[in-house]
Amino acid sequence: MSELTHINKEGNVHMVDVSGKEITERIAVATSHVEFPIEAFATIKANGFNTKKGSLIQTAVLAGIGAVKKTSDLIPLCHNIPISKVDIDIQPTENGFEISCLVKTTGQTGVEMEALTGASVAGLCIYDMCKALSHDIIIGPTQLQEKKGGKRDFKR
Repeated sequence: MSELTHINKEGNVHMVDVSGKEITERIAVATSHVEFPIEAFATIKANGFNTKKGSLIQTAVLAGIGAVKKTSDLIPLCHNIPISKVDIDIQPTENGFEISCLVKTTGQTGVEMEALTGASVAGLCIYDMCKALSHDIIIGPTQLQEKKGGKRDFKR
């Protein structure tokens, strides 16, 4: 079984030292779902996914991109890393949205947390823009779908 990397020998939290790791291209993809009550989703769909606050999808994309760039400010033990690409795709489903967030860097640590943060915040933005219609909006699951680069790859 693997060990927790953010706990040192004394049992205290610490930021992982990545200075000895190889610099490689790293990619992560995370997804999140936003589910609406049927009537609420019908309302926003009828309005072309626009609200009084603006374009629902485009605003959520911008929020997700901004969140990716701020991940190390939000997650205390995340490294502040240069992001070379963010691609957030938001597609309507039967009664909600599927959000996909791809993040890419070339560096010594991965971008899983950045992808998860981007997908999560895009979902939160959708909730914020639509909460006047209903507070019964469900966000999740949010999960890592894929990561490449570094010690090991992962694909759900």
